[in-house]
Amino acid sequence: MRIVIFDTYYRQFLTRHYAANPKLADRSFEDQRRNLLSQFFGTSDFYSRHLNNLGWEAHDLIGNCVPLQMAWARENDFHIREFSLKIPHRFFRVPLIGPLLSSMPGLLDVAVAQIRKLKPDVLYCQDLSFFPGRVLKELKSDIRLIVGQIASPLPPSDFLSGYDLILTSFPHFVERIQALGIRSEYFRIAFERRVLDELGAVEKDIDISFVGGISAHHKNAIPILEHLARNTNIAFFGYGANNLPQGSPILAAHRGEVWGLDMYRALARSRITINRHIAVAEKYANNMRLYEATGVGALLLTDSKSNLGDLFVEGQEVVSYSDARDAVKQINRLLLEHDEINQIAAAGQRRTFSEHTYEHRMHELIGILGRHIDGRGRHA
Repeated sequence: MRIVIFDTYYRQFLTRHYAANPKLADRSFEDQRRNLLSQFFGTSDFYSRHLNNLGWEAHDLIGNCVPLQMAWARENDFHIREFSLKIPHRFFRVPLIGPLLSSMPGLLDVAVAQIRKLKPDVLYCQDLSFFPGRVLKELKSDIRLIVGQIASPLPPSDFLSGYDLILTSFPHFVERIQALGIRSEYFRIAFERRVLDELGAVEKDIDISFVGGISAHHKNAIPILEHLARNTNIAFFGYGANNLPQGSPILAAHRGEVWGLDMYRALARSRITINRHIAVAEKYANNMRLYEATGVGALLLTDSKSNLGDLFVEGQEVVSYSDARDAVKQINRLLLEHDEINQIAAAGQRRTFSEHTYEHRMHELIGILGRHIDGRGRHA
């Protein structure tokens, strides 16, 4: 089976990475893609590497990286319609995210051309806001199964209608997606063990951290984070601090953006790291931080959710909190018990290694995809 794993990267990461590597945009498509994947941003090549090891032929595409996509177009003599070639290295600074992506015919055209050239049996989309339904329906004549994966608010229905199957780490989304007439299954996120090899030895010099974004999706968590900033020595890392009001106590403790391996390093430096879920997660634990934090050996202090016990043993592998005051109480108690911190962090890491790696998930994914492919590829 041949599978194309299609993703988009955060604008902030692309902007920072290309600014730090000014000659990267002039390099070949394959050099740029290899360089981007080596940064371990998002799910990087975590799917493709393990799928290839399991006998599939997997290819990674990053659809919203303008210098990368322009390199592919040049190398394949592909004319980009309605796409300015006059500002090739600055254009990626535009926030090409969400529905705006579909209004950029050049990016959309290149992505479709790449997919058609690779001729996959399965198209696996990590960003459901990139391809309008009409484009996916056009691709269906050549692709056996079109799959999406989501752990964020659902885009407009027009962006969903072209999928044969949508996987989600939100248990409550499965029935909602099925109600739209689209097949859906529960599929958890995971940790990539190669991260530890890349990090090497990391000194734990941060008592408590928060590593993550601050945006409109996270607004319900801001009061909790501000309470922690006032009452603990927490260090903040991530994007979105510029969205906070000038008087926010988070700003004084904020150490800037971290992406890819730098993000994992901030987690690994932490004795305790706090997690919070976006509002759309509702009562369910699901996000990447659950596995990233435990995977690198930090004690995860996470907001209490109804299914957390299905993923980790509370109090033994992770610690949960009910509200801001309880989070401060847990932090103050744990920081007096370094042995307990080490024991829980080690147990959480063992659980992640034994059940929650991308190697585990890709075995699961092959089973799911196999159930949904038949002669026409769009019905179980």
